[in-house]
Amino acid sequence: MSERIVVDPITRIEGHLRIEADIDDKGVIKDAYSSGTSIRGLELIVRDRDPRDVWAYVQRICGVCTTVHALAAIRSVEDALDIKIPKNAHLIRDIMNQTVFAHDHVVHFYHLHALDWVDVVSALKADVNETSKIAQSISTWPKSSPGYFKDVQTKVKRIVESGQLGIFANGYWGHKAYKLPPEVNLLAVAHYLEALDWQKEIVKIHTIFGGKNPHPHYVVGGMATPLDINSDNGIHAERLSHVSQLIDEAREFVNQVYIPDLIAIGSFYKDWTHGGGLNNYMCYGDFSTTHLYDTKNYRIPRGIILDGNLNEIHDIDLKDPSHIQEFIDHSWYTYEGKDKGGKHPWDGETTFNYTGPKAPFKTLDTDEKYSWLKAPRWKEKPMETGPLARMMIGYASGKDEIVNIVDETLAKIGLPVKALQSALGRTVARGLETVLMTNWMRNDMDELLKNIKNGDQVTFDRTKWEPESWPKKTQGIGWMEAPRGALGHWIEIMDGKTKNYQAVVPTTWNASPKDHNGNIGAYEAALKGTPLLDKEKPLEILRIIHSFDPCLACAVHLTDLESKNMTEIRIG
Repeated sequence: MSERIVVDPITRIEGHLRIEADIDDKGVIKDAYSSGTSIRGLELIVRDRDPRDVWAYVQRICGVCTTVHALAAIRSVEDALDIKIPKNAHLIRDIMNQTVFAHDHVVHFYHLHALDWVDVVSALKADVNETSKIAQSISTWPKSSPGYFKDVQTKVKRIVESGQLGIFANGYWGHKAYKLPPEVNLLAVAHYLEALDWQKEIVKIHTIFGGKNPHPHYVVGGMATPLDINSDNGIHAERLSHVSQLIDEAREFVNQVYIPDLIAIGSFYKDWTHGGGLNNYMCYGDFSTTHLYDTKNYRIPRGIILDGNLNEIHDIDLKDPSHIQEFIDHSWYTYEGKDKGGKHPWDGETTFNYTGPKAPFKTLDTDEKYSWLKAPRWKEKPMETGPLARMMIGYASGKDEIVNIVDETLAKIGLPVKALQSALGRTVARGLETVLMTNWMRNDMDELLKNIKNGDQVTFDRTKWEPESWPKKTQGIGWMEAPRGALGHWIEIMDGKTKNYQAVVPTTWNASPKDHNGNIGAYEAALKGTPLLDKEKPLEILRIIHSFDPCLACAVHLTDLESKNMTEIRIG
């Protein structure tokens, strides 16, 4: 006999996600169902528009992932028109994307995910002297005195006593699944607050190179970034120096705050091995040391791992209809002319067909259609994508940087490589990736400065810019690695206009519903078999889902304005 619980919406994510889970009589999740509860639609908005303008529209898919959608869109058009960008533009784009990774991962760890592992209220019981000793034993970060932690503790106490918990409201404080001592909780809370200040600084890299943040500027053919070290109107020496300083500060924060906290917290949870899931991992690859299309020189290699087998990496061809398809058997869409089967994104459709229950309702009919997310598949197999997939594929590929940082960090926590295949491992992988990203930021910035010093200030190439030079009909794919995983934008251009457009985003892969074969997606697989200590407070569900860093705004993004019911947890 099973009981279904509903968590709707999942909070501390971008967008609207509903999780339904069937719990057996021992309190273990027997089956789980992931439902995106809003509608996507930007593919329809960009039809018949100038392909050179599409990036500015699809960048608005999300207010968090703005740069990645712009960059994927730009790359799709450049692929369709066979445009190769200048080296400086390639470096600037990579630096901006690496900035997104560093910012996104730090914000996710402290502000979206840490509270699944950290009991904020427990920090009030901490011995500040002991917290100071712990802080100084794991890092040389200067903010580590007893007085500093006493001030933080006093701030938290005032918040709790006021009853106005604000950012700390609605937590499952005191839950039996929390394992950290009060002193480590206080350390994490202090750095939670510091990260709020740090994150607003690193995004200044986008304002310098892209004009603003969010939604920085790009251009088909390169970057609209005027490099001129001797001009007040361009990106001059002082601004370049500021970017270098921000990169160095980011590396310091990541290495002196984020990673020590990750190791310290992870050490208390190393026996919490739930949330592994599919063990199928997918990565498109990115961050070439030469140019975008040189996939052999990707710092993050491309490939597929099946069933956790690190001894074999499968190839992926994003233009091959037999590799990438989206299925809608359990999604609220319809495909013209076919009731069954998937479609490659170049042939994709965005036709809404809601057949679910009318509000109010208790549960979804998960035997039928139950999500606004489609079900993308690689050779009809569900995939997990994101930091864990990238680290697993990089490790299996023998990339020295990745192998070394994974082995060294897991040794500090006391975990084998296999332990990465869990919610905790997913969280660790994201932190390690941040170290790599900030190192690459430094390397790419040094390379950019070297080019400029040697007299190369070109960031844009007008070749093939005018529609008169374009083919009558052409197709392109803009692929990249975004913080949450493999991102692809597929475009079809006809007579100088956008004829069809499809974006398949990381969360569509991870949060997908069942497909035509009954195969479940990464979220649903990760939740299965997880025991709940308290089904009235399903902290474990949040812990696992947050480990993916969901972005439902990217996967589906027009909300239902008719329903007034926005927050509830129901059991029944």
